[in-house]
Amino acid sequence: MKKIRILIALAVLALTACGKKDPEIVLKELIFPETLSEPYSHCHASTLAWTPEGLAAAWFGGGNEGDPAVKIWFSKNVDGKWTEPVMVAEGKDGDKVVACWNPVLWQVPGGPLRLWYKAGPRVVRWWGETKESIDGGRTWSEAQRLPEGYLGPIKNKPFLSSDNVLICPSSTEYPNEDWKLHFEFFPPSGAPEGLSMTPELDDPEDLRAIQPSILDHGKGRLQALARSRFGGLVTTWSTDNGKTWGPVEKTGTNNPNSGIDALTLRDGRFLLVYNDTPVGEGQWTGRRSPISVAVSRDGINWTKLMDLDALAEDERGELSYPAVIQAPDGLVHISYTFSRRSIRHVVLKVE
Repeated sequence: MKKIRILIALAVLALTACGKKDPEIVLKELIFPETLSEPYSHCHASTLAWTPEGLAAAWFGGGNEGDPAVKIWFSKNVDGKWTEPVMVAEGKDGDKVVACWNPVLWQVPGGPLRLWYKAGPRVVRWWGETKESIDGGRTWSEAQRLPEGYLGPIKNKPFLSSDNVLICPSSTEYPNEDWKLHFEFFPPSGAPEGLSMTPELDDPEDLRAIQPSILDHGKGRLQALARSRFGGLVTTWSTDNGKTWGPVEKTGTNNPNSGIDALTLRDGRFLLVYNDTPVGEGQWTGRRSPISVAVSRDGINWTKLMDLDALAEDERGELSYPAVIQAPDGLVHISYTFSRRSIRHVVLKVE
C-alpha cells in the first residue's frame, strides 16, 4: 500500500510539472516614444496601479534629478493604448519651485487613487506630499504636505495588512550615504492623518539599505527586501504584521545598489524584479543591466526566470527602478526606466 501511495504521489507531481508553463512575455512596449521626451525628458522611477478603469502609471521627469523642472507625470492605458502623459504634481516650497521625486500610486479599495511623491532640492532635504483623484486620474486634489519626518512610501507600493493598516515601506538618506530603513503607518485611505512609524531599523553590518518592498508570508509574518550600498539585496522580517522588524541582513542575491520591487503573487509565490548584476569586492555600485525577474516560495531562495531586457556590453544607459503589480486576470505588469528616455511596460504571464 505504501508503494502504491508513493507511485500515486509521483504521478501527481509529474502531471503538475507537465502542466506548468514557462513564464511568457505577453507585451513589451514604451509608455511614450523616445521622440516625445519633451517636456518629460530624463524620466525615472515609475509606479503602477490597477484602477477600476484599468492600468495607470506615473513617473518623474523634466530634467536631471534635482532640477526644479522635474515634475510628476501620469498616463493611463485605455483600450490598449497609453494616453498622452500629463503633469499631475510639481514641487513648491513657498513661492520657490523645487524638484519632484519617486511617485507611488495606490488604488484605495473602493476609494480614490492615491499619489505620494517627494519634493525638495535634494534627497537629503526632501519631504513627502500626497494627493488623490476620485475620477481615476483625470483630476487631482491639492497637494498635502505630510507631517514633519514622514515621507510616505519612498519608492514602492504600500501594503494593506490583515488588521487594516496601510504600511508604507520607507527609508531615509542622510548625508554621507548614511541610509536607514523604517516603516510608516497610514489609514487604509492613505490620508495623512493618525500617522505613526517604526524606529529606524537595526543595521548591525552597516549595510545601508533603502527603498524596501513588502512580501506577505501570511498570519502576520511579513518580509521586506531592499537595495543596499553593501551586500546586494538585504532583508528584514516582521512577525507582528509590520509593527516591529528584525535587523537588516544580507540575502546573497545580486543587486548593484539599484532600485527593486517585489510582489506576493496570488498563488502564494513571491516575484522579484531587479538588476541581476554582481558588484565587486569593496564596490558599492554596478551596471543597471540586465533587468531580471526571479521567483521564490520562501522569500530566501530565488530562482531567476528570465531577463526582461538587457543593454549591449558597449551600450550606455540603464534598465532600472522597476514597479510590479498583478492584475485581476493574473497577468503581471512591470514598468521600469528605459535609459532615462522613456518608461518600458512589460506584461508577464507567470501562472
